[in-house]
Amino acid sequence: MCLAIPGKIKKINKKTSIALVDFDGIGRDVNISLVKIRKSDYVIVHAGFAIQKLEKRDASDTIKLFKSAKKEDR
Repeated sequence: MCLAIPGKIKKINKKTSIALVDFDGIGRDVNISLVKIRKSDYVIVHAGFAIQKLEKRDASDTIKLFKSAKKEDR
């Protein structure tokens, strides 16, 4: 099973097609060669590759849903 958590693009290195993506305060390097994105866009990542760009509203709704589910687990 794969859990797709939206991440926000913080920095982009166009020469290497690697972006720094923020996942709720955790930064990860992600290959962005499969999608057309810009700084501040939201993406879904699988196996180190950004595979889909998300609209800001969709990303925010998903992040809120994960956070509320996390609180219920406590």
